Amino acid sequence: MTLPVSARRHVAFDWGGVFTIGTFDGRSTQNVADRGGVPVERVRDSYFRHVRQLEVGAWTLPQFWAVLQEETGLQLPYEDFEPLYLGSIHDNAPMYATLAALPQAVRVGLLSNNYPVVSDHLRRDPRFARFGALVFSNELGHKKPAPEAFAALEQAMEVPAAQVAFVDDVQENIDAAVAAGFHGLLYHHDRHAEFEAALGRWLNG
Repeated sequence: MTLPVSARRHVAFDWGGVFTIGTFDGRSTQNVADRGGVPVERVRDSYFRHVRQLEVGAWTLPQFWAVLQEETGLQLPYEDFEPLYLGSIHDNAPMYATLAALPQAVRVGLLSNNYPVVSDHLRRDPRFARFGALVFSNELGHKKPAPEAFAALEQAMEVPAAQVAFVDDVQENIDAAVAAGFHGLLYHHDRHAEFEAALGRWLNG
């Protein structure tokens, strides 16, 4: 990727499906079902009905787990659930390499529909020191594709949205970003080289 020496354009990313391979939710529900010995469909039914409570910060992770236990019959204690949950993250190494290659003149942000404990875990990751702006839905109280989420990202980036490319793996979120004034880049990990070329063109535009 050809990158500018000094930038007037910047970039912000989603996390799940961009810095991870596949969906965190799909992997975590499968891992919980396997460990707990209950059908994954039962876990996913409860999980996806309530996960918004985590995404907007209405519930803590222990509260969420207590509801899942009650509805699914899972007997796993929270102390075992939390490391299993965090261990469901599968890093997308090429994207972390792209992140590390961005010159310091490029301001980098993150806008993620995320969860208590997980967002804290990411903040402790040394690789996340490269982000100048971290916006997590569970701390903001609004999740993508809500306009409030993108307004918060623009504020955190401290540059106009028109100067920022937003990278996400969900078309609905890209559409919302574009409506908010950002340049949208739809991502899939199988086409990472294609994405890097598009990002390079944007940053050098």
